[in-house]
Amino acid sequence: MAAQALYRRWRSRTFSELIGQEHVTHTLLNALRAGRIGHAYLFTGPRGTGKTSAARIFAKAVNCLDPQEGEPCNRCAICRSINEGRALDLIEIDAASNRGIDEIRSLREKIAFSPNECRYKVYVVDEVHMLTDPAFNALLKTLEEPPPHAIFVLATRLRREPVAETRAHLYSGGGPRTT
Repeated sequence: MAAQALYRRWRSRTFSELIGQEHVTHTLLNALRAGRIGHAYLFTGPRGTGKTSAARIFAKAVNCLDPQEGEPCNRCAICRSINEGRALDLIEIDAASNRGIDEIRSLREKIAFSPNECRYKVYVVDEVHMLTDPAFNALLKTLEEPPPHAIFVLATRLRREPVAETRAHLYSGGGPRTT
């Protein structure tokens, strides 16, 4: 069996398992229950606060075939494919490694294609603050006019520019609690 990083093995699979982000999970669950799904979300906060985990859970929740009060069921084919890392409609982009304009242009060309098996194609752009200025501007243009089947979740430790906040629902996660 291949080695698996601890954070991947023990990553939260539901909003209720996401510790210390109750204000974020409560708001997201309310939106999911009401069927009010936006086209872009911006998750901010320090390292280790669950930004990418929240993005993956959100991708499952919007595509789940049997959601339970907004939570993904983790039993349907779509939830299992996302949990196992084989969902074609969840595209995770590490902006620290893919930070140039060419990568964003490639994304813009592919975004027009409909999802393969899910209701939505969810693009998780992790470390979005690492994009170059031209790449970031191209991404903002994409956020202004996305197709109806696309949802963007941007995750960052640093708020890069206020203009991104006007194009996405902003969720700020606090750091770990200390006593």
